[in-house]
Amino acid sequence: MTPDQLKNFIKDVPDFPKAGIVFKDIAPLLASAKARKAMTAAIVSNYKNQKIDVVVGIESRGFLFGMLLAEALEASFVMLRKSNKLPGDIEKFTYDLEYGTDTIEIQTDAIPNGSHVLLHDDVLATGGTAGAAVQLIEKIGGKVISANFIMELDFLEGRKQLGDLDIYSVLHY
Repeated sequence: MTPDQLKNFIKDVPDFPKAGIVFKDIAPLLASAKARKAMTAAIVSNYKNQKIDVVVGIESRGFLFGMLLAEALEASFVMLRKSNKLPGDIEKFTYDLEYGTDTIEIQTDAIPNGSHVLLHDDVLATGGTAGAAVQLIEKIGGKVISANFIMELDFLEGRKQLGDLDIYSVLHY
C-alpha cells in the first residue's frame, strides 16, 4: 500500500478538539488489518538495517504502533507517559506548549545506558512533545538515533524542534 493509499485511512475531524483545528483520526487505520500492516512495514523498512535496542512510544497513540515496531525490530518497548502514570523511580521533563505546560515521565531504569533508541509517535505537529521526549530519553542514558511518525503536519515545522535528529514520517500533510 502506498502512502497515498494509506492517507485514505486517516479521517479529518474538523473543529476537534477546538474550533479551527482539523484533527487527524487514525482510528480507521487501526481498524484495517491491511492498512495497519502496511503502515508498520513502511516504518520498519526504514530501520531494518539499523541497530535499534529500544523503541519508545509517546502516550498514548504512540504506544499502538510503537509496540508493533518493537516486535518487528526485535527491540524492547518503553512507554513515555504523562504525569503520575508510572510506578517506581521516574524522571520527569516539563516543557512549554503554545497554551501552557505539560510533563512527561519515564522510569529511570527503563533504558539501559547507551542503548540505541527509536522514538515513535503518531503525529509530528509543533515538535514540542517529541523534543521533550528526546531530552528525557537522553537524560536517563539512551541515545536517540531517530524519531518516526505515522504522519507529519509539515506546515507546523515541528522538525525545527528536533534539530539534526533523523526523522521519518510516512504521511505528510
